[in-house]
Amino acid sequence: MNRDFRYALLAVFCCNALWCVAQKVDPKSTEVWEPVPKVITAGKTFSDAPSDAIILFDGKNLNQWRSVKDTSKAAGWTVKEGVFTVKKGTGNIETKRSFTDYQLHLEWRIPANITGKDQGRGNSGLFLASTGRGDEGYEIQILDNYNNKTYSNGQAGSIYKQSIPLANANKKPGEWQTYDIVWTAPRFNEDSSLKSPARVTAFFNGILVQNNVEVKGITRYDSMPDYYKHGASPIKLQDHGDPSEPISFRNIWIRPL
Repeated sequence: MNRDFRYALLAVFCCNALWCVAQKVDPKSTEVWEPVPKVITAGKTFSDAPSDAIILFDGKNLNQWRSVKDTSKAAGWTVKEGVFTVKKGTGNIETKRSFTDYQLHLEWRIPANITGKDQGRGNSGLFLASTGRGDEGYEIQILDNYNNKTYSNGQAGSIYKQSIPLANANKKPGEWQTYDIVWTAPRFNEDSSLKSPARVTAFFNGILVQNNVEVKGITRYDSMPDYYKHGASPIKLQDHGDPSEPISFRNIWIRPL
């Protein structure tokens, strides 16, 4: 192919490309009117529940929660002055309702007088789906990492032992911290094989720490994560049982998607 022919071919290609770009259509043909998004009233602040949210803790009681050890019993943690606190030795608690995909807001606080180090410094966990096999689930870590070094995939904001957070957004112990999370639950085929994995987007104190991350499976401490078939699931909070002062929670709401 000689040079002149190549130039001619390029000119034809460019002209065709410009012709395609220049084609105009009736603007109305690109307008989509249905479906109409439902009207939702936002809260007064970013942390306030919108009008369609389910309130999981309103500062008064734990009526939306139950014990994981015995799901027929009430959650045994302590409620006082609009806050509830882990009561060591009572075990994990989970929501009475089950969820699939959702947007979740949760606020938590490490005690100002926290002691310990590494994973023994204000350890708890938010399990985005409690799968029904004892204390298993998909965990986002809760821990004091303001000035406390630990393994990167086990610090606050991590998908525990799976995904390192994009930033360390910890506030000082004693200050309230927030998680805002979008959870897309895994889907399974009829034969129980995985159809699509779970995905997580998480903001920690307003800072993006997990960006539509693919979850590798159920959180495991001493083995690799894996999946097994389950459906809609409760949300769980962990009584880790370490000797450091217990963690408190407030203002928890959820929007099923």
